[in-house]
Amino acid sequence: MIIGACSIELHIFEVHSLKEKRHVIKSILGRLQSRFNISVAEVDKFDVWQSSVIGIACVSNEATHVRSMISSVMNFVDADGRVEITNHEIEIL
Repeated sequence: MIIGACSIELHIFEVHSLKEKRHVIKSILGRLQSRFNISVAEVDKFDVWQSSVIGIACVSNEATHVRSMISSVMNFVDADGRVEITNHEIEIL
């Protein structure tokens, strides 16, 4: 069993409150979960309204599939015009 974990630090554009931030993050998390069937959650920077860290995890029997899945998730998040990826860390176990 191969486990892939990734934390993605985001800068969120055009939000002026925590309520607006939560709306954007909740939308991204829901779309990621339904499209890629992965575990995903906001894991840090809960009280900072223009930044967030989301964590994703996926499990497979092949490391190439895990790497491909994480790459696809990163591309999907990067294509969202509401946020910018400022940092990410990937760990394959």
